[in-house]
Amino acid sequence: MDRFQQYIDGTFEDTGGTFDSFDPATGAPWAAMPDAGAADVDRAVRAAHRAFHAPEWAGLTATARGKLLLRLADLVAEAAPRLAQLETRDTGKIIRETSAQIAYVAEYYRYYAGLADKIEGAHLPIDKPDMEVWLRREPVGVVAAIVPWNSQLFLSAVKLGPALAAGCTVVLKASEDGPAPLLEFARLVDQAGFPPGAVNILTGGPEAGKALTTHPLIAHIAFTGGPETARHIVRASAENLSRTSLELGGKSPFIVFDDADLDSAVNAQVAGIFAATGQSCVAGSRLLVQNSVRDEVLARLTAKAEAVRIGTPGDMATEVGPLCTLRQRARIEEIVAASVAAGATLVTGGQAPQGDGFYYPPTILDCSGTPDAPCVTEELFGPVLSVVGFDTEEDALRIANATPYGLASGVFTRNLTRAHRMIRGIRAGIVWVNTYRAVSPVAPFGGHGLSGHGREGGLAAALDYTTVKTVWLRTSDDPIPDPFVMR
Repeated sequence: MDRFQQYIDGTFEDTGGTFDSFDPATGAPWAAMPDAGAADVDRAVRAAHRAFHAPEWAGLTATARGKLLLRLADLVAEAAPRLAQLETRDTGKIIRETSAQIAYVAEYYRYYAGLADKIEGAHLPIDKPDMEVWLRREPVGVVAAIVPWNSQLFLSAVKLGPALAAGCTVVLKASEDGPAPLLEFARLVDQAGFPPGAVNILTGGPEAGKALTTHPLIAHIAFTGGPETARHIVRASAENLSRTSLELGGKSPFIVFDDADLDSAVNAQVAGIFAATGQSCVAGSRLLVQNSVRDEVLARLTAKAEAVRIGTPGDMATEVGPLCTLRQRARIEEIVAASVAAGATLVTGGQAPQGDGFYYPPTILDCSGTPDAPCVTEELFGPVLSVVGFDTEEDALRIANATPYGLASGVFTRNLTRAHRMIRGIRAGIVWVNTYRAVSPVAPFGGHGLSGHGREGGLAAALDYTTVKTVWLRTSDDPIPDPFVMR
């Protein structure tokens, strides 16, 4: 089998133990991954802490940091085909998606390369005539970046890019599910010329995660994953009062009104739920469709779902590949069965195919009579669409907001005033109107409620990795009066 190493303090190394990584297309192990323990994590954090204060990193100008990020961007673009192959092999995400996404990841590093020397302070018009007061934005310290297996190079870029641009150092923990592309990415960090310890990359299970999130030298924890793990992280961060930014997925409403361009709406819905085999935090997993066009939209979606090409993820013709893990498929099967038992109608799919691999077909459940079915309320992280009909705009908003999540949403309508009312009314960090799943390094990304807090992307993300220092400078040459002499 292939064998990967962790990257700590500028050195590639083995760990005391390893674990097998499984190919989702076959279910067979294909690589041995380094299983970092608490001692490995401690060394990585201490290396990042030393680098944060060392002149090789701390003494760099912001422009010099930007040039390192620009070099990293170029290396990512050059290595995109190799990284895409690794991500497809280790996670089951189809090659046509990994190839396109990783090529675009380079743009995030380019954006933050340009932003590095544009993180500005401010001069305050203070109310004291003999004082000059200004604000400095300084890096917060060592960042723990924790990412899941899905879209991991993208989810790393939206943490590494702004953190490094701000002047922080980073310990990046890849998921133990499918970590190969991030461990390979470490070679690009090394080639780019970052000082030893500025970026450290490892993987491991709960022991590594706990050691990282409770370490006293961690200043900021940036996490993408599920709400339950996030709760553990927040509790762990309380001991050291570490900052947290959390991106936690959602149960996003995809709302289609009867005046929408139905061709666009249906195509966007297919991309929103079946792309990446539904394993996306912004998956449009709840279709809310106006009842006057419900049957037509459902028929179109069913035809497209049943025509999807399911196949091996390395084939460019494949449109839906396997799920990443067997346990994920088991959970989806359980929730779909419970939803049907609760009264939801299985329109298509719902049955895992025979044979090797962790495959599950595009599945549609009509939940118009059972809006509280488990598939409507729980995040499945798979290619399962729950359909709920509505009559009025008020109904659509009520159903859309009937969730503890608040990450993404989509609205399809030709009515401009209605679109603005929906934008105001939907409780979500992202509202896409007549489009879906569009992203850019310029635009902040994040949510609220069980979808977390903080933003990734844009200037907001870089500022999140800084702390404000207030500087007071007295400009008068007169002696400061003795405070105990009455005048």
